[in-house]
Amino acid sequence: MKSTSTTMTHLAERIRDILDGDPRITEKTMFGGLTFLLNGHILVGCKKDGRILLSVGKDNNEAALARPRATQMIHGDKAMRGFIWVDAEAIEEDDDLRDWVETAERWVAAMPPK
Repeated sequence: MKSTSTTMTHLAERIRDILDGDPRITEKTMFGGLTFLLNGHILVGCKKDGRILLSVGKDNNEAALARPRATQMIHGDKAMRGFIWVDAEAIEEDDDLRDWVETAERWVAAMPPK
């Protein structure tokens, strides 16, 4: 079994491969893990337990939640519409991870840069 820091490091490397040096991307430690920002907006965050946090936009929230192993982000007692967690089991395959990251990218890329 991988350690939690190894799990997050491996997940971050997989995401970097997907983002392939996109100059709009920056990285920042947030929410207890490493988060990739697109033009200053949260795109995808890696957690030590292997989950990812995605920005999908409020209009796409329900469609994203309908996918397997996706749950609403809760901050305090508040549901954060537009942000979802995807369990590690749902992104074990590179194609599945790529699909989730590209889903978030379509939404976040349409937002004006911060």
